[in-house]
Amino acid sequence: MKIKNGMGVNVLEAAKERISYTFDEFDKIVVSFSGGKDSSVMLHLAAQEAIKRERRICVLIIDMEAQYRHTIQHLHEMLDCYGDVFDVHWVCLPMNLRNASSNFEPVWTCWDDEKEADWVRELPKHKGVISDLDYYPFFEKGMEFEEFVVLFAEWYSDGENTACLVGIRADESLNRFRTIAIFDKEMYNNKRWSTKVTEYAYNIYPIYDWHTRDIWRFHAKNPDLPYNQVYDLMQKAGVKLSQQRLCQPYGDDQRRGLWLYHILEPETWYKLITRVNGVNSGALYIQETGNINGYNKINLPDGHTYKSFCNLLLATMPKVTREHFTGKFRSFMKGWAGRGYTEGLPDYAPKVLEDAQWAPSWRRMCKVLLRNDWWCKGLGMTQPKSEAYGKYLKIKKEKKALQDG
Repeated sequence: MKIKNGMGVNVLEAAKERISYTFDEFDKIVVSFSGGKDSSVMLHLAAQEAIKRERRICVLIIDMEAQYRHTIQHLHEMLDCYGDVFDVHWVCLPMNLRNASSNFEPVWTCWDDEKEADWVRELPKHKGVISDLDYYPFFEKGMEFEEFVVLFAEWYSDGENTACLVGIRADESLNRFRTIAIFDKEMYNNKRWSTKVTEYAYNIYPIYDWHTRDIWRFHAKNPDLPYNQVYDLMQKAGVKLSQQRLCQPYGDDQRRGLWLYHILEPETWYKLITRVNGVNSGALYIQETGNINGYNKINLPDGHTYKSFCNLLLATMPKVTREHFTGKFRSFMKGWAGRGYTEGLPDYAPKVLEDAQWAPSWRRMCKVLLRNDWWCKGLGMTQPKSEAYGKYLKIKKEKKALQDG
């Protein structure tokens, strides 16, 4: 089945056309910049368009503290390169992030003022750095990254049409493909490469159809433009192009790259292992499958069913962690009871059905525990939202009432 249709134009020209269209249509432009290869190319293209039009654009950097030194150097390099057209929001605020390496500290807080002595690095020195907890009216210490970006878009738009350029590519993951391809989302003027996120703000994905080779072909043809040189080190370390990614190092998927830090930047590595629990063992064993990390096939200990194995795993966990997973499991079982499993869940189901999340089982719950899947995404659950958005809307409503009053 054919699922892609060519447009008769190369991806670079298509991206430029999308960015030009975005500048035509929107009053405000925000570019999310992580320092990674994709967002770097997108920022180059957006900055070049801004220079051509003599317009300023906002650059949003959410700094997660535990990052490669090369990445921070690249952030400075890019901001210096196009500083005349950038309004910079370099956000260094205490947000909650996943730590999939430990049951004792499943969540860690970057830039936590109570743990300043353990920070991986000092606050960056740039006029756009924001570390004041009161700078944004919607911010709450410990809020999630995913919440912050939506609330930032709501706040920054301030009633004006706003485009938030996001450098994701559809071939990186199924979730990113779905972000583009899903049919029931709200779009801007029916542009498949857009998604409505707030009343006035839309996410725009100008390089969604690029492949990894297109990113590096761009730099090969533009050798004077800066890129993050940590990718050169990854290449020398034997990491495949498709696996060369930059994220906070302790997450569920990101921990697979933990081992790279002590090879590429040993001076950063020793900071990482003292910052949160479980990092060293996580780096040692993350490549393992089976009962070590819950990936692929898992085996039962002698004399156990998956139900008893699940209870054994729960019994070994800290109280807070155990209670968290127990609550999630009760919701999972209650949901499936309403779908016909009134006599309880089976010990296991056909693997193809489990993998597709079409059948419940105790084996699925065991895998969640072995993977330290805190939000139980393996059970089809999602990360809950905090009350920050509701509180911000209340603040806006009260502010408007005072202005109208």
